Amino acid sequence: MSESDTVLDRVRRALGRTGPLLKPPTPPAIDEPITRLVHTDIGLPELFARRAEEMKMHVDAVHPEELFGGLVEFLKANACHSLVLTDSPLLERLRLAEQLNAKGFEARRWSEITLDGLYQFDCGITDVTYAAAETGSLVIRSSAAHGPAVSLVPPIHVAILEPKNFLPDLVDLFERLKTDADPASVVMITGPSKTSDIEMNLVVGVHGPCKVQLFILQ
Repeated sequence: MSESDTVLDRVRRALGRTGPLLKPPTPPAIDEPITRLVHTDIGLPELFARRAEEMKMHVDAVHPEELFGGLVEFLKANACHSLVLTDSPLLERLRLAEQLNAKGFEARRWSEITLDGLYQFDCGITDVTYAAAETGSLVIRSSAAHGPAVSLVPPIHVAILEPKNFLPDLVDLFERLKTDADPASVVMITGPSKTSDIEMNLVVGVHGPCKVQLFILQ
């Protein structure tokens, strides 16, 4: 087959082009009334909570002073003893590692363990970078203090959300990510790990957390 008969050449000829593009084409303008399903910032936490519950995540809205009690209750109910926490400003400000250790849990920070050691923990506790209300998705940017594996490896993931985390939809999310400092990776979480690859039978927790618990700070 000659060069002129390749698939790409045939596509170029159909588009009226004589060669490869020298720069990316300008993306089309977004027709926001059609594209956006969320048109206001009012009620984003409530919408997010509803969507997240539909995706099989469990959501509790708590005041900051109620968070620790609710977290301890959840961890005990799910037999979680060994915990790993990201080194994030929110979790440091809440002093969760110190308080959990004082309650008899084995709580370690991400900076204190290795990736291999992460597989020995019952639960990963993180904050989030954003929360997309339209889809009920958690968005976590990775960094040296916030390894993405904390939310992906342990069988249970607990995420703590602040009001500032909420965005209406994925349009806002990708616009925000464009202006953020470039992370090594971005993890988007929409419910526990699940697959139906084998005979269309839904199985939860095959290659990630089988349970995701969210605490939304009011």
